[in-house]
Amino acid sequence: MKLLGLKSLIRVKKYKSYKGEQGKIAPNILARKFKATAPNQKWATDITEFNVSGQKLYLSPIIDLFNQEMISYELTERPVFNQVVMMLNKAFKKIPNNTNLILHSDQGWQYQMKNYQNQLKEKGIIQSMSRKGNCLDNAIIENFFGILKSELFYLKKYTSIDQLKMEIKEYINYYNNDRRKSNLNKMSPIQYRAHYYQN
Repeated sequence: MKLLGLKSLIRVKKYKSYKGEQGKIAPNILARKFKATAPNQKWATDITEFNVSGQKLYLSPIIDLFNQEMISYELTERPVFNQVVMMLNKAFKKIPNNTNLILHSDQGWQYQMKNYQNQLKEKGIIQSMSRKGNCLDNAIIENFFGILKSELFYLKKYTSIDQLKMEIKEYINYYNNDRRKSNLNKMSPIQYRAHYYQN
């Protein structure tokens, strides 16, 4: 492929937030037990990068492992800690304190920060982290990033970060409300959650 000047559109270079041990590493409590029997038992988070003509955009979402719903997300043009704080603040408004919810991430520098860990502790959330260099430990959110990029980002040439931002917001709304999934009995994430509360 290199000799022919070809490059893959699907497997481009991945953003890596790991910068060594910057703080405390949490144990891998989730341990690939991705099934949840109710909403707000197990959440996962990560950050992915988009490149538009040399400009970067970073998406930081939280996904509920019960129905793969995007609970909250934040888009920024730099991978800054405040992005994660704002995402958490939005998510925390949707749950009471002391739920014993597990929030799983990789070992990215943001999730090792004392401020991040204190916010989880104050809310009564249990922190879990993937083992170093093991992306399969956070497979559900990695899978979401793959779907988002293959169904949206790789399908067209974006001319600006603002255009991409707007379309990611629209896509997440579509993904939560309208995109049916076979593993959710052919319901969208929000329909599946509503169905759970009706039974």
